[in-house]
Amino acid sequence: MNKFLDEDFRIKAGITCGDLNGIGYEIIIKTLSDSRINELFTPIVYGSSKAASYHRKTVNINDFNFNIIRKADQANSKKPNLVNIKDEEIKIELGIATPESGALAFQSLEAAVEDLKRNQINVLVTAPINKYAIKQAGFNFPGHTEYLATHFESKNYLMLMISKNLRVGIVTGHIPLRQLAEKLTKQLVMAKAKTLHDSLVRDFNIGKPRIAVLGLNPHSGEGGLIGEEEQTMIIPVIKELSNQGMLIFGPFPADGFFGSSAYKDFDAVLAMYHDQGMLPFKSLSFDTGVNYTAGLPIVRTSPAHGTAYEIAGKNQASPDSFREAIYLACDIFRNRMIYEEVTSNPLIPFATEDSNETPET
Repeated sequence: MNKFLDEDFRIKAGITCGDLNGIGYEIIIKTLSDSRINELFTPIVYGSSKAASYHRKTVNINDFNFNIIRKADQANSKKPNLVNIKDEEIKIELGIATPESGALAFQSLEAAVEDLKRNQINVLVTAPINKYAIKQAGFNFPGHTEYLATHFESKNYLMLMISKNLRVGIVTGHIPLRQLAEKLTKQLVMAKAKTLHDSLVRDFNIGKPRIAVLGLNPHSGEGGLIGEEEQTMIIPVIKELSNQGMLIFGPFPADGFFGSSAYKDFDAVLAMYHDQGMLPFKSLSFDTGVNYTAGLPIVRTSPAHGTAYEIAGKNQASPDSFREAIYLACDIFRNRMIYEEVTSNPLIPFATEDSNETPET
């Protein structure tokens, strides 16, 4: 029996602090201030105890305290823990991207990833970072997704946005729009579609997932009248994967696909570029959406929103998306353990979701 499936096993959720001048600490504290959280998993935050104290006072949560520790293996399973990675005073400038906020965010991420590699934590949940601030600290990646893919040597990764009734994968992710024609290839679409399919099976326990693929051009190219990418790369990929047994359909025109609620007929949607998938996703699921990096050997989630500098320190930030990110990370971790247990023992039946139902997470 897999030890992670023992009913007494408690998942250790590593949490990065994100940008201290944004809403990261606020949503972390609001989430972990609910004592029932500690019955589900052991939270381990990587950050500054002084910054945490500042933000706790800012949002007027007086009956909450972290268990301050030096290493993850000192965590108390009945309390929210904070690995204090910086003893020194740190200047907090709410709503401003500063070198100090970027440096602490990067330091938090590096410490959490190191513990993830050493199995000191089981899953990673990342609070939002400011790309400009963290780049000043030597972070030379477009985002968390690319950083983690590099560290865990994963080529076939996928940004996958999750909510209760919608899953959207992004083929090209964080690249300038002008580079889209150069980066988008048949091979890339093929690889991302396979990663999406495999994640739905392994991470979400969907036996035969139904995947919708969006076209790149307006009206999916109008048969080649408004662009040829659908004819030359997207349709051939759909046909090839369908011949391999995948339930994959399209390409669908992106403009009407979400407005008509057609997405409800599928377990996931594959969008060609960032805004094509993110705009409808955030319109439908902004408050509870989760960013999940599929295709990695580890489990990493994040809230779907950013640092929200404009409301930092105003006690207006909702913890809902962050809370859902932690829940999803724990669910996926257990789903993977079940999948590995089942696939290693063919005598155990593998109960999966009915792919004809509305996807749930």
